[in-house]
Amino acid sequence: MPADALAHADDLAAFIAASPSSHHAAAHVAQRLVDAGFTRLEENEPWGSPSGGRFVVVRDGAVIAWVVPDGATAATAVRVFGAHSDSPGFKLKPRPTTGKLGWLQAGVEIYGGPLLNSWLDRELRLAGRLVLDDGTSVLAATGPLLRLPQLAIHLDREVNDRLALDKQSQTQPVWGLGEADSADLLGEVARAAGVDAARIRGYDLVTADAAPGRTFGHEDVFFAAGRLDDLASVHAGVAALAKTGTDGDHIAMLAVFDHEEVGSGTRSGAAGPFLSDVLERVWLSLGADREQQLRSLAGSWCVSSDVGHAVHPNYAERHDPVVQPRLGSGPILKINANQRYATDAVGAAAWAGWCAGAGVAGQEFVSNNAVPCGSTIGPITATRLGMRTVDVGIPILSMHSARELAGVSDLWDLTRVAEVFFRG
Repeated sequence: MPADALAHADDLAAFIAASPSSHHAAAHVAQRLVDAGFTRLEENEPWGSPSGGRFVVVRDGAVIAWVVPDGATAATAVRVFGAHSDSPGFKLKPRPTTGKLGWLQAGVEIYGGPLLNSWLDRELRLAGRLVLDDGTSVLAATGPLLRLPQLAIHLDREVNDRLALDKQSQTQPVWGLGEADSADLLGEVARAAGVDAARIRGYDLVTADAAPGRTFGHEDVFFAAGRLDDLASVHAGVAALAKTGTDGDHIAMLAVFDHEEVGSGTRSGAAGPFLSDVLERVWLSLGADREQQLRSLAGSWCVSSDVGHAVHPNYAERHDPVVQPRLGSGPILKINANQRYATDAVGAAAWAGWCAGAGVAGQEFVSNNAVPCGSTIGPITATRLGMRTVDVGIPILSMHSARELAGVSDLWDLTRVAEVFFRG
């Protein structure tokens, strides 16, 4: 395995460890880019965004960053690399300290579509944001705190023949011993954040696998971690944008949205106004009128990057019999006749060109006709903005598991193609 690919995987492991929630991911992206010379902007302050600048702005669990080239005009086109910061799992409910029979438990609600059995018998963190009595938000993340213990086989002799978890009664993790009326789960989170639990007025807290990401397998070809869907794409976009200079002929932009796993219909989701708000402010700073904005959109691109299914050696019948993406064979172009992905012929040709420019082999993904296809931020972005959009990503196994599996070389190759996309 090339040293660059292994170093990239190690950096991804650190990135994931620092991003256990969407709010952490957005903050960490912003900090990485600030460290790379970007200017942090706030939505409630004037921007300016002159030519030859590099900027980043955070909205809740979403983040958008962009590079304005030297000599940008009112009709300069935009190239957006889109991804999302959230992952399926569990979210803390109101009055979360529960328990019985001497066990302390956490009241959680299922977020998105997690592969429930994959969360059993793992040490889990709680992470997200706390909103305090003065309206300020504080990021919080515990160490290993929770666990969903599975019932022993001796007490369920048919468990290997069928495993169906009750989504309410059998998904409440344990976190200690004692009685619920004398314990405080939020107090544990507050201590981790260094704040007084009595000041907490609201919270968005989710579970995350506590185990670090790592490479393994013959010649270290595999990479396993939680939240690869879709931090693998976020990391690729950050690494690529950080290397992008101001000498291009278009505005290079990274757009990382929250809430993709639950439909994107929020102020920080792809169906919300965040991207259009940022684009309009950038255009206004360049003196663009409405016609010039539309001209810019007409020449713009969005690469919607999210994971797709690699062919599974134990379940080959669930995949298309011909189009079968493999780990280690390059990023994937995602295609769906019913427009669950936004790729069309023009987008396919452009993606092939960017891959060729990076010296990267690409592959395609299409679903088995008998297996329903998921979707991404791609069709949403294309519909909201009219921007030409192509859906891509990396192939993985165990999608929506607490711990997913990717190919080390694919992670590196996606970043290399993103660099070419941003350069033009």
